[in-house]
Amino acid sequence: MLRSLFLIVLPATVAFLLVNARSQRQKPAPFKNQNWLVPSRPGSTSAGYDWPEYNGGPDRNHYSPLTQIDTSNVSRLKVAWVYASGGADTIRNTTQMQCNPVVVGGVLYGVSAGSQAFALDAATGRELWKTAFTDETFSMTSRGVTHWTDGKASRIFFAYGAYLYSLDARTGKPVASFGNGGKINLKDGLSRPGADDYVISNTPGVIYRNLIIMGTRVSENAPALPGDIRAYDVQTGRLIWTFRTVPRPGEYGYNTWPKDGYKHVGAANNWMGMAIDRNRGIVYAPTGSAAFDFYGGNRPGANLFANCLLALDAATGKRLWHYQTVHHDIWDRDIPAPPNLFTVTQTGPDGRLRRIDAVSVLSKQGFLFVFDRVTGKPLFPIEERAFPASDIPGEQAWPTQPIPLKPAPFTRQGFTEKDINPYLSAEDREQVRAELRLAKTGGPFLPLGRERTVFFPGTDGGPQWGGAAVDENSILYVPAKENPVYSSLKEAPAGQVVVASITGKKLYEVNCGSCHGVAREGSHDGAYPSLLNVASRQSEPSVHQLLSKGRGMMPAFTHLKEAERKAIVDFLFGKESSVAAEAHPARTTVPYTHTGYNRWYDAKGYPVSRPPWGTLTAINMNTGTHLWQVPLGEYPELTAKGILPTGTDNYGGPVVTKGGLLFIAASRDEKIRAIDRQTGQILWQAPLPAAGYATPSTYSVNGKQYIVIACGGGKLRTKSGDKYMAFALP
Repeated sequence: MLRSLFLIVLPATVAFLLVNARSQRQKPAPFKNQNWLVPSRPGSTSAGYDWPEYNGGPDRNHYSPLTQIDTSNVSRLKVAWVYASGGADTIRNTTQMQCNPVVVGGVLYGVSAGSQAFALDAATGRELWKTAFTDETFSMTSRGVTHWTDGKASRIFFAYGAYLYSLDARTGKPVASFGNGGKINLKDGLSRPGADDYVISNTPGVIYRNLIIMGTRVSENAPALPGDIRAYDVQTGRLIWTFRTVPRPGEYGYNTWPKDGYKHVGAANNWMGMAIDRNRGIVYAPTGSAAFDFYGGNRPGANLFANCLLALDAATGKRLWHYQTVHHDIWDRDIPAPPNLFTVTQTGPDGRLRRIDAVSVLSKQGFLFVFDRVTGKPLFPIEERAFPASDIPGEQAWPTQPIPLKPAPFTRQGFTEKDINPYLSAEDREQVRAELRLAKTGGPFLPLGRERTVFFPGTDGGPQWGGAAVDENSILYVPAKENPVYSSLKEAPAGQVVVASITGKKLYEVNCGSCHGVAREGSHDGAYPSLLNVASRQSEPSVHQLLSKGRGMMPAFTHLKEAERKAIVDFLFGKESSVAAEAHPARTTVPYTHTGYNRWYDAKGYPVSRPPWGTLTAINMNTGTHLWQVPLGEYPELTAKGILPTGTDNYGGPVVTKGGLLFIAASRDEKIRAIDRQTGQILWQAPLPAAGYATPSTYSVNGKQYIVIACGGGKLRTKSGDKYMAFALP
């Protein structure tokens, strides 16, 4: 694994296709009437000009064959248009946009900072329509929409709160024949005794024939709803099939849970999206961990199908094969992004070269798992390695975990004294060293205990939902971050047992303290804002609505009673109140909670680990060999001091083109960059109105290629925004 802050290029082990260095003008887009077109079907030839699906196509490879913008002229890119989508909270900087917009036949479909779907003329940024949903009063962070057409009708599927809407692509109006007046409730069919009722879908579903296949986001605490994967008829909204990720009696995998585990364990959900091989009729659906994320004493066993790559028959939901990337997850090590589908060339047992259709998934730990797309056989060796047992009563950590031997990890695998940031002061270095000596640290899969346990990479990666790009040569490009995060387990506070009453402070500690801090201090990076002096920024009714409805990455606290939510609000606004603790005898609970997602930063806001803090890595998937790794992003103030670019925490994925380029924003320095995909060298960069924590899209309209990025900011203590910015050659 490369560690240097310098750009390091390893010798290429395979020859790349030659990049056309001349600017090429694309053929005119196949549809001229951009306002009221009937877009083409997924997989048609127009996809070469469009960005017709989330992450570019059914393979989720973030790839475009466009070549007009190439390595010879990318430095000439200029802003083509800017669209203000509306809804940004620029005062409190709490809104985000993570949307990867789809572009079909000259129309761009995206989601605003205010969680509304919209359509634009993709050549000018002129708004064609925009929804104005207010009935659910539910704000969320959406990663985009799904397009469907049968050649006559054209639909946009858009999830808003717990509802999945079918919108007429021409007008944005709900299609009355779908579900109940144009929408279905994704909560239907998921209820179980003891569960809360929080469910949304913030990642677009996939289309197979007349089906839309959906995953959901549910809460990560013990009362979570089940993470069933479901397919609906695109015309009527009727449920066609369900795959239960926590099996029931008689179903495969049931014996990997305690008896009747499905009655009291939730999550194991597909929140990160899927890929689909439409020719074979196989949908590839990753899953996350079971709830609660950091303690599994109530769910002994390997816990299929949590943390799995599932290959399902897209027409029926039948399991074809699966692979579990983490057994009995107690680290929140979800598969963080959709799979990638591509073809590799390997030498077979007979010594002959053979082409194999492959599927790969990332791991928050910085691993890359690669399989034969049809059989599920690993294409590179994976071994089961032993890891430490838990010292928490009742917890039965699984004794081994699967470790890919190739490709090598693209992040470092542990944080020790030798990994401390050399730019810290001597006093700060000694303090970090002293704290490390009292912590569990140094490797992956260390079960949380009562003492500090260090995750490296952090709890959200490594790689995260932005995922990886793969080019036409089967070179995979993956952004990641390398920041230490620490946490620990503690007994759940009173309030989960029967007592006479419970205070608003205790309710806050139980329900909010793990994210916002027991002392309300928030997280160092601003991911979870401080709630100290909240009265100066929010009104009591607005905080009460946040608890009731949720917003962005914050779930709705629907499992709490009205009086309990009011007691929390009273506490935050300096009032003393308590509620009777007749409590919730049927609610699922566990005896432990965790002490938060604590990113380990110094007083100036920099990670205490040695740089790089953000990276971009190129991997040859034919051989499993790393080609290069470079820092992704910079802190300008450190660069000005002569420190080489360190990379930064990042959210969002890359786009690669046949023009020899990789485009990525993602970093907290509020820039978008074009990178030579052969070397990792930056060829162009431009400032954004807010950080682009999203994946760009590229497309062509009337012979002109565009790059567009959602500039939503709002994470990592960066300002929020609502702009979509498109670039093109003059």
